[in-house]
Amino acid sequence: MKKVSQSIVLLSALALSFAVNAGPLEQAKRMHDRLAGVPADAATLDQMSQLIAAGNAVAAADLAMQHPDFYRTTLKLFASPATNRDLDVFEPLNDYTATVIGLVRDDVDFRQILQTNVLYVGADGLGLPPYQTNNNEHYLALERQAVDLKTHLVARPQSALTGIPDAATAGVMTSRAGAKAFFYLGTNRAMLRFTLMSQLCTDLEPLKDISRPVDRIRQDVSRSPGGDSRIFNNRCVGCHAGMDPLAQAFAYYDYKFTDADGSNGEVFYQATGTTSTGSRVQPKYHFNAGSFPYGFQTPDDQWENYWRQGPNEALGWDPALPGKGQGAKSLGQELASSTAFAQCQVKKTFKTVCLRDPESAADVLQVNQLTSHFRAGGYKLKQVFAETAAYCMGN
Repeated sequence: MKKVSQSIVLLSALALSFAVNAGPLEQAKRMHDRLAGVPADAATLDQMSQLIAAGNAVAAADLAMQHPDFYRTTLKLFASPATNRDLDVFEPLNDYTATVIGLVRDDVDFRQILQTNVLYVGADGLGLPPYQTNNNEHYLALERQAVDLKTHLVARPQSALTGIPDAATAGVMTSRAGAKAFFYLGTNRAMLRFTLMSQLCTDLEPLKDISRPVDRIRQDVSRSPGGDSRIFNNRCVGCHAGMDPLAQAFAYYDYKFTDADGSNGEVFYQATGTTSTGSRVQPKYHFNAGSFPYGFQTPDDQWENYWRQGPNEALGWDPALPGKGQGAKSLGQELASSTAFAQCQVKKTFKTVCLRDPESAADVLQVNQLTSHFRAGGYKLKQVFAETAAYCMGN
């Protein structure tokens, strides 16, 4: 056992020594491996090592990101967990992941991920099935053919592809893949929860705040679960008081199957009132109304952010925004303009490139600096990948 411990110490010391003493060539190799996931060719490696030796590691990272596998593999794995409830990195390519890849590639303000009227699809002339609102065949074909996403992804208006009005589009939240994962069944609260998890790096549990008003908590939440009102006041309120008025933004959305076996379906938006009730609100917002008939009855998609006050003010909401609005697009703006959103994108990028969470004081300082650069530079995520790769190239 003692010999094993000594061996581990020796290997750790050797690894640390290599990290400290790695020259430009070794750093270039590591940088390319982490950004593209594959070794660099000799010419690229030589250019990158020269740039690193000249003190321009960010330019070396930019060169590594020219490789198609940065888009086809690294960015796909970066985006995929956000597209499904299981947080599976091996989810097939879809309109959610393709849109993340496209926004990074095009150096677009990454806050658009939650508010843009854009989806990325394969370019014409590739022999692909057309984009369909009720299946994923277009993206499966892109993946099967190993299409170069760096050159063959194009932006298209989401409203033209899906039929959802421009004002109702909200980036990946209203993509087909997003709707399938988070609007299917349930009460549409899942869309808020998983967006908080994937784009603000938090969950409902850390956001619990029982001091918020309870006036917007829906009827399906019992005020005395198990006959004990203390459970509602001390637990249920913590999430629902803030969550329900935010999730109201999704009141007109649903995901509906288009075949008998449930394998295909499409996002649905109630653009006008139904003939039976005149309301545009999806029936799921009134499920289990008998749990507490005096609870909030959702009349429309007007949302409000009660978490702007109290402990969740720490998420860094933009004071220039009103903290309330109508529909998913304005809610996407509220979430994406928070400090938590910017920090989350940087932390996810750090883990993707450095292969670890921020650990040391130096790591935390670097994440803070990267977050500041990200926000000041127009929310260009590709720059965050480059700067992170430069930071981690020696370890």
